[in-house]
Amino acid sequence: MLPARPISGVSKQPDDPATVWAALAPLLAGQPRVRLSRDAGKTYPQKHERKLTEALPSLPAAVRIFGKDGTCAAIFLDFDSSVAGTDWVQADVRAVQTWLHSVGARWIEDFSPNGGRHVYVPLARRVTFSEARDLVEALGTRYRSLDKTPHQNLLHGCMRTPGSPHKRGGHQELAMSLSMAYDIARRPNSAAVWAAMTNDLAAEIKAVRALRLEETFTPTTSDVPVVEQPVGRMSRTMQVLAQTGMYDTNRYASDSEARQAVILSAATAGLELVDVKRRMLQGTWPGLASFYARYAARHRFSSLRRDWMNALSYLSKKTVQTDRNDNVRRSPTSQPNTQAAEVKGIRPISNPDAEHRFIRTWRNALRIREVNYQQSRTGMARRMVLRALGEAAHMTGSRFIEFGVRSIAVATGLDHTTVGLHLRQLRAEKEPLVTLVEEARGTKGDLYMLTVPEELKGAAEDVAWQKGKIYALRPVFRELGLPAAFVFEALEHAPGMLTVEIVRLTRLSRSAVHEALEVLSAWNLVVRSPNRDWSIVAGTSLGQLAEQFGVLEAVALQLQRYRNDRIIWREWLAKNVNTVPELLSPGEDYPWEIFEGPPDEWSLSDMAFNRTG
Repeated sequence: MLPARPISGVSKQPDDPATVWAALAPLLAGQPRVRLSRDAGKTYPQKHERKLTEALPSLPAAVRIFGKDGTCAAIFLDFDSSVAGTDWVQADVRAVQTWLHSVGARWIEDFSPNGGRHVYVPLARRVTFSEARDLVEALGTRYRSLDKTPHQNLLHGCMRTPGSPHKRGGHQELAMSLSMAYDIARRPNSAAVWAAMTNDLAAEIKAVRALRLEETFTPTTSDVPVVEQPVGRMSRTMQVLAQTGMYDTNRYASDSEARQAVILSAATAGLELVDVKRRMLQGTWPGLASFYARYAARHRFSSLRRDWMNALSYLSKKTVQTDRNDNVRRSPTSQPNTQAAEVKGIRPISNPDAEHRFIRTWRNALRIREVNYQQSRTGMARRMVLRALGEAAHMTGSRFIEFGVRSIAVATGLDHTTVGLHLRQLRAEKEPLVTLVEEARGTKGDLYMLTVPEELKGAAEDVAWQKGKIYALRPVFRELGLPAAFVFEALEHAPGMLTVEIVRLTRLSRSAVHEALEVLSAWNLVVRSPNRDWSIVAGTSLGQLAEQFGVLEAVALQLQRYRNDRIIWREWLAKNVNTVPELLSPGEDYPWEIFEGPPDEWSLSDMAFNRTG
């Protein structure tokens, strides 16, 4: 019996796209999540991921192939007409169907308006990422038009299912009756059929595994940049492995060895077993979860505990000297000092209370002035640069800020050259909120001062100070977008607002606010009450979402690039400058334009990972 159709907005014809979607999408998806494309089917970004429902989306929609446990409920075969034309696609589809029939498998087929075709093979026993990837890559050696990429990406693998709108108009249409397709989805292929499929492809599977041994392993192909720079103390390589399930087969011979490496790295980093378990259950580490999917569900966490105890046993065998060295490395004195009086280049403030009062008054002036900035991406970026300066001022307890453009770039998610452009525009305003006091010299950044314009002083001093912190762009909003960051900030300071109030407070367009609320709601960051007002969901962690999105990798990559700039700059100074570096100025004969100002010695970016909460 087919599921009930959605009550409103759905045609009552039995095989219309809405009915097809409602019947098949939930059964084929690896987890109840779907990604929408807002650029006519070109991309399906993570920020536009939603809960999968039976209601047909109005935009091209692709379901997630893999679940939080790193397994899939069906094999998705995408035959792309752009590779070799529709004739080749049809020939490949006929061939793969003949093969599926020979191994006793049943399948669902649909086709796109542009001539592409999808073949879905539902499975009674969910298979791991590695198993599915091996099989699809093996089939790719037989069929030229088969796109293997959906099964090669655990975090972002997704595909349109029958009924989904298509970018060229129309929908994914079934090449069979809905009743037959629904029967196949409800009575998927048995474990015996899966065994027959893998046995028949044994030679090809062996070949694709051998090919991986010959290739240079590049985890960046999984869309998660890798930087050999720890966040906390767990290496980025191990975090990427835990997220993607992809590893260097020259280093680890099997999934078992790879998973033990992740567990050992987590234990060494100071995580607890409950931390690892939470990341697996919440889908932050689906790659690691997939390594345990070979066990029955009731045995997976007992296997995890066994691996954890083995890791602790291994660590306990380290020498006392190693432990001492490790303790020295973990010493709090090795961490960046965030106290205002000790930040390099900033002298202690004689009256810190007065400075903080001034900074909060400046924040009032910023809120008033923001109405002048356009609602374009440029205007939002400029607002975020000002927030970064305000955050830096609170950190140092001073209206004087000596963080360079690279530090502000990390804080805002922008490129440092873009930050430099915004700063020049901001200080060139008739009544600026920031003033350039002294240009960068040597290893010191530009010295800026927060300024409350005369025209805003009265209004800024009369308005009550806004409670709480001011933030630049917290890492999670690199993925969710600037509008979402402003809307979330507004609800932080004033929960329980109606949409019209959020529009007024954020100075964003109504459509931008609606989309931002939709994005935040999809990731359980905000919730709407029966009274139709919005509030923040207290239990959702921005830091955990940033880790789940892989955004921290992008931050680490940017940090590493700027650290390299700092090294190159210091080397140049050591070779070419005979005077005290701090006395250099842009007028000197050195490659200033390469750096857009010298990389600063102390940076806001040193504390970037403390801003995830």
